[in-house]
Amino acid sequence: MNRLSREQRVQIVRALVEGNSIRATCRMTGVAKGTVLKLLTDIGPVCAAWEDDHNVHLETTKVQCDEIWSFVYAKEKNVPQDMMGDIVGDVWTWTAIDADTKLVINWTIGLRDADTALDFMDGVAKRLKNRVQLTADGHHSYLSAIALAFENNIDYAQLVKQYGGGHGNTPETRYSPGVCTGATKEPRLGSPNPKHISTSYVERQNLTMRMSMRRFTRLTNAFSKKTENLAYAVALHFLYYNWARPHQTLKGRTPAMAAGIADRVWTIEDIVMLLEDSEARRANLKSSR
Repeated sequence: MNRLSREQRVQIVRALVEGNSIRATCRMTGVAKGTVLKLLTDIGPVCAAWEDDHNVHLETTKVQCDEIWSFVYAKEKNVPQDMMGDIVGDVWTWTAIDADTKLVINWTIGLRDADTALDFMDGVAKRLKNRVQLTADGHHSYLSAIALAFENNIDYAQLVKQYGGGHGNTPETRYSPGVCTGATKEPRLGSPNPKHISTSYVERQNLTMRMSMRRFTRLTNAFSKKTENLAYAVALHFLYYNWARPHQTLKGRTPAMAAGIADRVWTIEDIVMLLEDSEARRANLKSSR
């Protein structure tokens, strides 16, 4: 069986993190679709494990949370009856970002329900070192999930936005978001500082996700066919975003550097080497049996 060289892997990963679809990546690199998908399914869990091990004891003070929609296999209305119990159709990616360092602290893929909210917030809470101020939108599942995950040791507020209509159904406006006509800051737990009740950074991160992962593009045929592949793509994206993508607002540092968990800007080669190290460990374990 032919094995991709490091250079080929780097080429594929670079294409994926810059927002190309699987088929576009195949055309750019000359690698078969199955091989690109195999690399994604191999490197995705490695990226998720690295972040899970290193995004801990964070000295974050302000957190913003949001959920971004995508779909898997088919739009919700087109999901076959025999697949109704699976996570297909509408799928939500929940994200939490440090408002100061822009580090994406935690993410969870699932439904937009109370169980996923609690799973997500448990992941956020375990990564933080100090009491924080957290802002989320008006989604009702947040309140109980945050109270349980943080045991009320948090300053939490919701930014509830009001939207107006008037877009009509013309082609140029049909897929545009509603016009925000106002926003209400509603303290929920603790004593949140009104000055820091905001979701602007996490909403900007939503745009970064849509630009950097073809699966999140609206009106696309590059949507995920399996939830697992969506999870692998998200894990790869956030490792690259946190550790290897310098930000102008951070003066050329990455979010991981700004958060004090990295001392340099990573390269795509560094990400690929994580996979190679994991493969070497598994090979050594297999040979020692």
